[in-house]
Amino acid sequence: MSIKFHCEHCGKKIDAPDSAGGKWGKCPACHNRIYVPQMEADEELKLAPIDETEEERQKRLLAETFQLTQSILQEKDVPEGDPLSSPAQEINDEKMTEAIVRYLRQMVDGDLDAAQRTAETIASDRRKARDILGQMATGDPPDAELADVPPQVLSGLIRNLRTRLS
Repeated sequence: MSIKFHCEHCGKKIDAPDSAGGKWGKCPACHNRIYVPQMEADEELKLAPIDETEEERQKRLLAETFQLTQSILQEKDVPEGDPLSSPAQEINDEKMTEAIVRYLRQMVDGDLDAAQRTAETIASDRRKARDILGQMATGDPPDAELADVPPQVLSGLIRNLRTRLS
């Protein structure tokens, strides 16, 4: 049996006799000096026996993981939404105006979590909210509560809310 390897310089496949293993020689293609590796001993690796209890434990863990995943996915399928923000509930103009003023005040004060909740209430009737915001944008400050807010800031907040409702 011969030793088969590739030349380090040119990459040509070389077949060398067993007796050349572990010695230096010349590549027949590029004539560069190369090292001929020794013949590898074919030692067979001993495999450990299969542990049946470990296999059963892994199957049980996989089944448990699958069941947990399915229950989580079923929880995600529950329809989201607050029953208070359903479109069936109509908000009159006065309450909508109060909610918009409250939202603008919360934004000015930096109370972003409360502003987010208020914006969700406002979004329940987008058309009405856009109409009221249009009136606020063209008129004077809608409420004494917003009198201390600079007009440019107020205009920007109204514009952002209108964009959010679009």
